[in-house]
Amino acid sequence: MKRYKRVPVFNGTSGSHRREVEFSFDGKRYVGLQGDTLAAALLANGVGIVGRSFKLHRPRGLMGRGIEEPNGLVQLEAGGFDEPNVRSTLMPLYDGLKAKSQNAWPNANRDLMGVLDKFSSLLPASFYYKSMIWPNWHFYERLVRPVAGLGKSPTVPDAQKYQKRNVHCDVLVVGGGPAGLRAAFLAGSAGLRVILADDAEQFGGSLLGERFQIAGAPASNWVRDMVSRLEKMDNVQLLLRTNVSGYYEHNVLSAQQRVANHLGPVNQSGRLRERLWKIRSRAVILATGALERPLVFANNDRPGVMLASAVRMYVNQHGVVPGSNVVIATNNDSAYLTAFDLHAVGVRSLTVVDTRPVVDSALTTRLKAAGIQHYVGYGIADVVGKRKVRAVKLAKHLQAGNLEGPHQTVPCDLVAMSSGWTPTIHLFSQAGGSLKLDDTQLCLVPDACAQSVKVVGAANGAFSLAKCLEEATSGAMETLRALAVKEAPDLLAPAVDAEHGETLRIQPYWYTQSALTSKQWLDFQYDVKVSDVELAMRENFVSVEHVKRYTTGGMSVDQGKSSNFNILAVMAELSGQPIVKVGTTRFRPPYQPVTLGAFAGGTVGKLYAPYQSLHATSAHRALNAKFGDYGWQRPDFYPRGTEDIVQATHREVAAVRNNVGMFDGSPLGKLEVKGPDAARFLNRMYVNNLSTVKPGSARYAMLSNDNGVLIDDGVVVRLAEDHFLVHTTSAASGRVFLLMEEYLQCEWPDLKVHMNNVTTQWANVTISGPKARDVMQQVESDIDFSATTFPHMQFRSGKFAGANARILRASFTGEVTYEISVPARYGQALWTFMEEAGERFGITPYGVEALEVMRTEKGYLHVGADTDGCSNALDIGWGKVIEKKADDFIGRRSLQRPEDKRNGRLEFVGLESLDASSPLPVGGHFVDAYTTGHPTRSDGYVTSSCLSPTLKKSIGLGILRDGFSRLGEEVRIYSNGRVILARVVPTAHFDPKGERLNA
Repeated sequence: MKRYKRVPVFNGTSGSHRREVEFSFDGKRYVGLQGDTLAAALLANGVGIVGRSFKLHRPRGLMGRGIEEPNGLVQLEAGGFDEPNVRSTLMPLYDGLKAKSQNAWPNANRDLMGVLDKFSSLLPASFYYKSMIWPNWHFYERLVRPVAGLGKSPTVPDAQKYQKRNVHCDVLVVGGGPAGLRAAFLAGSAGLRVILADDAEQFGGSLLGERFQIAGAPASNWVRDMVSRLEKMDNVQLLLRTNVSGYYEHNVLSAQQRVANHLGPVNQSGRLRERLWKIRSRAVILATGALERPLVFANNDRPGVMLASAVRMYVNQHGVVPGSNVVIATNNDSAYLTAFDLHAVGVRSLTVVDTRPVVDSALTTRLKAAGIQHYVGYGIADVVGKRKVRAVKLAKHLQAGNLEGPHQTVPCDLVAMSSGWTPTIHLFSQAGGSLKLDDTQLCLVPDACAQSVKVVGAANGAFSLAKCLEEATSGAMETLRALAVKEAPDLLAPAVDAEHGETLRIQPYWYTQSALTSKQWLDFQYDVKVSDVELAMRENFVSVEHVKRYTTGGMSVDQGKSSNFNILAVMAELSGQPIVKVGTTRFRPPYQPVTLGAFAGGTVGKLYAPYQSLHATSAHRALNAKFGDYGWQRPDFYPRGTEDIVQATHREVAAVRNNVGMFDGSPLGKLEVKGPDAARFLNRMYVNNLSTVKPGSARYAMLSNDNGVLIDDGVVVRLAEDHFLVHTTSAASGRVFLLMEEYLQCEWPDLKVHMNNVTTQWANVTISGPKARDVMQQVESDIDFSATTFPHMQFRSGKFAGANARILRASFTGEVTYEISVPARYGQALWTFMEEAGERFGITPYGVEALEVMRTEKGYLHVGADTDGCSNALDIGWGKVIEKKADDFIGRRSLQRPEDKRNGRLEFVGLESLDASSPLPVGGHFVDAYTTGHPTRSDGYVTSSCLSPTLKKSIGLGILRDGFSRLGEEVRIYSNGRVILARVVPTAHFDPKGERLNA
């Protein structure tokens, strides 16, 4: 394996003065130097093949220098936590780094799947749509799945931590290159709060890899001076290793900061690894630079074919010369810098191939003086070599990508190519900005945007350093004026020694039309070739979005950073349209892949969601309560002695049915709706009529969505003519509140209504059972609890045990029930007080399990458990309720559809097992007949079930096809290979007339 020589980096630090760093790749040990990226170290050690292409498994070498790199994706291995798809060009080298190639077996150098390349003609774009039809997809799936995908997901948890931060600023500058540094300095000097974010390890951008001079000194000196000044400004925050990946409305941007990825193995427990920033900025300056485009010619994907700017960066920033016999192929001026920089470090075998018929005389003179061969009006017809570049074949370029022989072979071990530059306008486009074509520079540049954003430097098509700094100055000053900064610094851009002219003097060369287009690569990761675009357009996929999906071009891990514009240009060439007419695909965040852990932040494990605890939690614990997670931590049951969950639940049910029980109902949703139009508003929201509810009364109500599907239920209390208390299910209070707010703000803004979610402001203790009234009458209160004065579904407020209380007679058990609500601070005191007040009556605490048994016995519906995503109000027997309501409500029109009223819908019914001791299986399906191994139609399923301790039999609830007309019928329930017989009965198994409820 050939190791390339090291040279001093341009900032003056000799390679010999940098500490050696040991690392491994594909099991082999190598040595790099401190400050290298993994990519630079691999190049220095002569590792030519770093990966394989996704589809054809062609050998791939490093092509780029940063985020645009499509080939050098590796899997990092450390302590059992493997991180896939790490860009080697962005991964700093550290001691002990272990990496391996992806999408190859056993490794990238020797990949057995490389045989697919021999069958490339059988695997054109979207071949799977046309070939994997017979007998079915599943036949091929078992073959495709094991070889699909890039990298392997980690098999153990990541022991490190992730964090989220929110921050506000006046100006966010994205990009720490020359334009970004200049803009941040001007904004910071004006006293504004500034954030400067860059995804590299150090500020400087392109200046770190170029031999430019500012004010007669190396540009790196200017970078150090600017960073030093910014660091001294208290109003400026510098964020390195931070990729701003998303731009949203109202100047909200997201950024991922790699806090410790560069420090070593990722298995160190407790170390903060990455941070996700949510940045809200008054104004944004995008100085995101530009990406060099690859030239498109035959076999342009061979290892050893690189971007010209990447070659310069490895030479100047890392001191790695990736070739000794180099061909530079270009259609613009910028690639000539690569020839001059290579010559400056001692490379003498240099050839420049330019597709343009005429080249600036200054460049020609300089090449001649350096002894560099120069082919003007020539292009690369083919690359010689399979696993690495050995030579290129040149031919005369006539026009529009047509080359004409005879071919001239030029030996080389490196091809540095450039087809111009593409401004990095992803964030601008995400912000809603429009683009226009710069005909001079042959690239898409920003046009207009409604948000407060300014694009400067190379991102705006200013590819010379002088122009870049001038734009940064003018752009920053415009931003300051827009922010009403009265005393803006009036500083001229620093003097720059010109490295090339104001423009690239580029001429289009989009692909080699006279060569095999099936060997010319556009998307290097996904093996998308010019021939694939040709095929898509022949098959009438003319929309850029359709071509993208048909060919998968631009859908690879690099998200088309190096390929998108070339694909657009090829489409324009094939269709005869200008590029601007072809359009662009939609730019979606994130611009750069973001670790899922960063999105999650600290919300993992026990912190996945905040625990909501009851106000009387300590009192429940004192009673040996066993808690369940329902969003709120709620007692499931209260075991005594050696009781298990079944024994404790049955005892609690018996206590409520025969005596009296107490339940903590604090999580029940409580929404206050107030205003002159409150009644009209709720009547539109809910299925049944709420406008006729009188103050002091309550009514059970059902809520549906626009599609008529049931989404919640609850008891609505009218506190006054203009004041309602709406109860929702415990889990739905938040979403029902937001739904109502949306309708108020967006659909009915004319209604005079205010809402407030007061769920957590009130604590509740529910007293239920035949002796519930006796317990209530033990407490000093100005409320009369007698049956005639305070009947079922009535509400009273007043003093209760000295506290202001709201008391509702409503029941989910089927017994006389009082729901007592007091301000939250009295929650635990109320529980303890009622426990003492009911002691003489044998009051028993009961949990959610007992409540579920009693509501099943009573046949009360639980929306979400006893309904599915299609259940409507008609399916639960509310047809007459709807007929009686004259006013409109959400979902009413949907209920008029034939589908919602047809026979054969799943309807809510009761069930009882023919074998009283056999529980009905929740989720078990109703079937007409069942034969092992043969599919059969489901007629619905069991939704709730219990062995009723009150009725001494197995009962349940379910949704059954045409269930209302099948009362008394015996049905078969299939579950886990068994068939259980049951009878369809009314839903109310216990006290169907409600005599106990109304006692």
